[in-house]
Amino acid sequence: MATTTRKVRAGRRTVEVHRPEKVLLPLNGGEGGGDGGPGITKGDLVDYYRSVAPFMLPHLRGRPLMLERHPDGVPGPMFMQKDTPDHYPDWITRAEVAKEDGTVTHTVCDDSATLVYLADQACVTLHRWLSRADRPERPDRLVFDLDPPKDGGPADVFGTVRDAARQLGDVLDQVGLPSALMTTGSRGLHVIVPLTGRDHVDDVRDFAKEVSALLADADPDRLTTAVRKKDRGDRLYLDVQRNAYAQTAVAPFSVRAKPGAPVAVPLGWDQLDDPGTHAARWTVADAVEQARADPWAGLLRSPRALGPARRKLRALRGA
Repeated sequence: MATTTRKVRAGRRTVEVHRPEKVLLPLNGGEGGGDGGPGITKGDLVDYYRSVAPFMLPHLRGRPLMLERHPDGVPGPMFMQKDTPDHYPDWITRAEVAKEDGTVTHTVCDDSATLVYLADQACVTLHRWLSRADRPERPDRLVFDLDPPKDGGPADVFGTVRDAARQLGDVLDQVGLPSALMTTGSRGLHVIVPLTGRDHVDDVRDFAKEVSALLADADPDRLTTAVRKKDRGDRLYLDVQRNAYAQTAVAPFSVRAKPGAPVAVPLGWDQLDDPGTHAARWTVADAVEQARADPWAGLLRSPRALGPARRKLRALRGA
């Protein structure tokens, strides 16, 4: 059978999309993948990423990526791609960064054509570094991942997530740090703090650990910092591991590899108490509308250094 193609204009380039009719994500928990049955096709994914590109690219430019690819659709085999394949076009930006035993050359998404090309490669989800390629050890984002207990769907567990976000936001306010919310498209929330990029990655992670320890000590029945799942019980996990060197977090406006194509979207604090809000509330059908609302409204243009916040935090802890 002949392979179908579609040419898509993205910025100054035209990108060829192969088999745009191929189903990548099921709509409501079906098998997905292939050319049969209802679902989100590769063409749908391309159209979404091209539409959301003006809002998504500022969160991607200059950052090494880890790409979550599903060549046979969801729930088929998945792999996480760090190294950029040799066959990727020359016009796609690469970033070579250090790892323990050498270097790795990550893909960087600097323009809408790259975003469309990655969708054609069945890259459903983009995970980004919290630092930029030119300063890999100096992150300009700090992320708290609020990971609820495993029982129950996104709407069922969101009350716990909402409460934890409020508690964390209050502590960050007390130490003078602005914060922003993002749904993960899965079950939890990310609480994001914009940084100046002056603090070393190890110091950023240590600060996040101190904040999480303060919260868990104050509410040990509902919150935990236990890394091992068996030690968490039915408590929400305050995950700060994404702040380590070379770790990644799902990028704003990324599609998640789940039925219905939920999307990780920036969220306003005033939206947190809306009864309809939960981690998988937005999908490819309405995420662009959420993007246009600009829920972060310039907050990330007010970064902070951690020195003053660290001193205030230690005063809170009585250290």
